[in-house]
Formats: sequence, structure tokens, C-alpha cells
Amino acid sequence: MKKIATAFNSFLVLCFFSAQLFAAPVLIPAAPKLAATAYILIDADTGKVLVANNENKRIPPASLTKLMTSYISAYEIGKGNIGVDDLALVSEKAWRTPGSRMFIREGTQVKVSDLLKGIIIQSGNDASVAMAEHVAGSEGAFADLMNQHAQLLGMQNSHFINATGLPAEGHYTSAADLALLARAIIKGFPDHYGTYSEKYFTYNKIRQPNRNKLLWRDKSVDGLKTGHTDAAGYCLVTSAKRKGMRLISVVMGTRSEESRAQESQKLLAYGFRYYESLELYKAGEVLNQAKVWAGLKDNIQLGTVEPVAITIPRGQSKALSVSLDLDKTITAPVVEGARYGSINISLNGETLLDSPVVALESVEPAGLIKRIWHSIVLFFLGLIG
Repeated sequence: MKKIATAFNSFLVLCFFSAQLFAAPVLIPAAPKLAATAYILIDADTGKVLVANNENKRIPPASLTKLMTSYISAYEIGKGNIGVDDLALVSEKAWRTPGSRMFIREGTQVKVSDLLKGIIIQSGNDASVAMAEHVAGSEGAFADLMNQHAQLLGMQNSHFINATGLPAEGHYTSAADLALLARAIIKGFPDHYGTYSEKYFTYNKIRQPNRNKLLWRDKSVDGLKTGHTDAAGYCLVTSAKRKGMRLISVVMGTRSEESRAQESQKLLAYGFRYYESLELYKAGEVLNQAKVWAGLKDNIQLGTVEPVAITIPRGQSKALSVSLDLDKTITAPVVEGARYGSINISLNGETLLDSPVVALESVEPAGLIKRIWHSIVLFFLGLIG
């Protein structure tokens, strides 16, 4: 079906965004180069990549693995398959798991909510295995779930063998994949996400601090997770929110705890200083009222299902151009949610976003006489063959 951009809609939108279309571009310095094996910085709301280096390189994730362990736990809670007050039985395997610990005891029962805190705040390997066994029956079966969820999230360079991140052949992920996972946690489980900002957790009379140093240094930082093994180096996945903009940074393979914190700070500072997020339209907002042929109603409201948001260099909003490309004819029946065009956002001639425009309501077909009459009119207008 042919599509055109209506002059009316182009005028409405362009008059707002293109007043200074040819304004001088704002200069942005080159992104910082980090002392890390791989790293990435993205806008959590739009998913736009702001900085990246070796972001798809497959790297042992160490305890960053526990982001997937906690993600699946939150998913299972959300589905009602487990509850936060459920009691998980601690097996000998969980109790004996080496490395960082929550200090749960074999044969005892631990609340799922406490295990989650032990995984996220204390980075407990014992808690991770106990949760895996509670969710899937065994850590091996849980690893299968991890890989299934990784595929669903689009994590193309990830494969999990265990729930802890302890070294294992074939256990790897990438900075880009971890950014996807962190974004899924933040957007998918906002109630669960608050745990990542907690600085301390006490269990079995043992108080342990969160290993994310940035929780103490930067008030805008509220997550997510640290990791370290000899093979992986020192790693950190961080999220921070300032003035309505949320960024996610992933830094892998630094030389020390202090280095992973400093390198992450460099990324966040760069992103917040030189970029901004703009929500141009809310989900379900009306963008256009279009003519409907052969319907019980003569007009229909068109809009977007998802919010229309973009990330751009600071100071460039006046150079944005927005255009609507709509179907030339819309004929009943119209089903709510059906696509009838697109909205295009560009900056200095470069397309930033091309998003579907859909019907925000349904329209039933009109009676026979009206349908015949409208068919005749459309024929003589050359809109149907």
C-alpha cells in the first residue's frame, strides 16, 4: 500500500523541532579509553550505545554471572512459580561451594528473599547454588534456564555453566550482553531492582558490605554488581540516574577493585556530560487523526504503542526533524494496534528512530450502502484499482 507524509502533520511536527535545523553542531570530545579488556556504555531507556570497546568479546564473567541468577529468580517470582517467603533447603553442595559466601548452613531453610540479598549484596556463591536448586532442582538444570533466557534477551555471546561464575570451561559472556541483561533487570523488575543499591546485608550474624564502591561515592549510582576471578579480572556493571536519564556501564578485565570503580566513573561522567535523553511522545499518545473509509466512524486516532524516546548529544534538540509517513488510505475494518505508517526521527539527516504508527482504536465496517459509495469515491480518486 502506498504511503505519503501528509503536509499537515509534517507542518505540525517540523515547526516544533526544525526551527534551527541548520544550527551549528555541538562538538563532543572522543570517548575515554579505559584500562579494561572490554567495556560499554548505554542509555537504559533507549538502548543507544554511547561508548563501546571489545563489547562483543567473550570473557569469563566471574560473579557478574549472578546478574542472570538474580534475573531468573525475579522472573520466577513474577510468574508465581516461587515466592519471596518460600523456604529453600540448603544442600551440602550449596554449603560447600567455595568462594564468596552468605554463610548459610547445610540442612537449614532460608527465605528466598534472603537468598536474593545474599546473591546480590554479598555475592554469595552458596546462596546462588541454593537458589538454583530451589528454582530448577539442580544447578545444571538452572544453567539450562540461564541459557534459554540469554537467547530470549538476545545475548548472542553468552553461555552459562553454573549459577555462580566460578571458573568453568565454556562459561562466558560479553560486555554488550551484560548491558542487555542489566537493562532487562531494571526495566522488567523495578520492585526487585532496589536490592542492588543496598550497601549492607546481615545474615547468620555476619554483616557484609556490597562490593560496589560507587554506591558510597556517587549518590546517582544504584546498582548493579561486581565480579572478580583471576581469569576475568575485576569487573563491574553499574547503573546511575541523573535528572531523569539512566545510564548503564559495563567494565570488564581491570586490574583492581579501585580501577574498576574509577574506569566506570569515567564512562558515566562522559555519558551524562555529553548526552541527553528525550521522550518525544508517550505511549499511546495521539499523533494524527486520519480519515477512515467505509467505516462506522469517519476518523481514527493514530499513535505509537511504545514511548518515542531518543538519546542525542546535548544541545542538539533544535536540529531534530520529525516526519510522519502514513498510509494513503485506511479502510474499515480497522483493528486496534494495526500498523498504518511510521514516525521518523532524524538528526542532521541521520535517522535515529523509525517507529510504527498504529491505530489507537478499532473501527467496524459501515453498512452496505456506505461501503459501496466509498468504494466508488475511492475509485474516482484513483485510490483503488
